Amino acid sequence: MDCYSLIHSFTHSQLIMTINEIQDEIIEDFELFDDWEGKYEYIIDLGKKLPKMSDEFKKEENIIKGCQSVVWLHAYMQDDKLIFDADSEAIIVKGLVSMLLRVYSGHAPEEIAKSEPYFIEKIGLSSHLAQTRSNGLASMVKQMKNYAIAFQAVK
Repeated sequence: MDCYSLIHSFTHSQLIMTINEIQDEIIEDFELFDDWEGKYEYIIDLGKKLPKMSDEFKKEENIIKGCQSVVWLHAYMQDDKLIFDADSEAIIVKGLVSMLLRVYSGHAPEEIAKSEPYFIEKIGLSSHLAQTRSNGLASMVKQMKNYAIAFQAVK
């Protein structure tokens, strides 16, 4: 069984978890690894498991500015919850995107807008990613929060 299957995958029960509960779960996942080699392998595995984004959403307007690699992010409302689809050409970035989708997708825009992604610091991503990747991760979080704010305004 691979790391991804061994540790938590996207489940139905996750849809009723709060953003902070999901972040705490990710922190627990990363505590299972002794070193950063294992953590990077896990992030890469997450990226490989990320569902493919439909090509119809891989367009210029969905590209996140500020990322070293191309990252597409599409958002839409479903049953009063904000749903995100995302993809990237870089496998490590796909893994980072996968974690952000796990945290934010399927929650109310209000909850997303007011949450802080503390798991990034707690698992050590801030200090183990290259500066350009850290900046890209911050840009992804910012764009997701911007979508949340925009969808709040539409309500």
